[in-house]
Amino acid sequence: MIPCEVWSLGRVPYAEALALQERLVAERAAGAPDRLLLLEHPPVFTLGSAATAENVLWDEAERARRKIELVHIDRGGDVTYHGPGQLVAYPILQLLRMPGQMHANVVGYVRALERALIAMLASYGVEAGTIRGLTGVWVQTPAGEAKIAAIGVRVNVKAITKHGSALNLNTDLTDFAGIVPCGIQDKGVTRLADLLGGPVDEAEAYYRFAESFAAEFERELVWVEGS
Repeated sequence: MIPCEVWSLGRVPYAEALALQERLVAERAAGAPDRLLLLEHPPVFTLGSAATAENVLWDEAERARRKIELVHIDRGGDVTYHGPGQLVAYPILQLLRMPGQMHANVVGYVRALERALIAMLASYGVEAGTIRGLTGVWVQTPAGEAKIAAIGVRVNVKAITKHGSALNLNTDLTDFAGIVPCGIQDKGVTRLADLLGGPVDEAEAYYRFAESFAAEFERELVWVEGS
């Protein structure tokens, strides 16, 4: 199988993580191995290529009061929130192209990320799935369908990935009130801690996700100490 280094980085400011991804994408193009970055961010709203200003509900003053950054980035999708207690995964992968294709199958890559997250949640006994026409991973709650994991990616002309997924583990969901998550008005958000009835061991969750990711993408994990 193809080796994939796993870097568990703790809490990383968004701009710092973005710069790291850019560096690792360049390294991957030059022959470095695939990497999987696992981390969390301080509070930040990120706006993808399909984002509209109307989906950010808190103005600059309110965001400053709450110490939430606002960043425009080059992933797909609308607006989402990152904060402590999330499992953010940034795969830096060289995707395979099918014979005769000019570009990697980006939709297929996103569907594979969804399957990896669904398999990871199943290891906790949580039944999750997808919704036709929407990106991300969803669960049923007493209030209806709610998103537990968001996905937004970019794949460059060399078929190398950046950005990725964000799974709510112990996340304080309060700050989601400052946006219309992913531009979807009629569905909520939830976290794994609420589904399990108590706090999630985040180190264990990182490990479970890495294992599900490796199984889905047929990678051999190489955990990098001190990364």
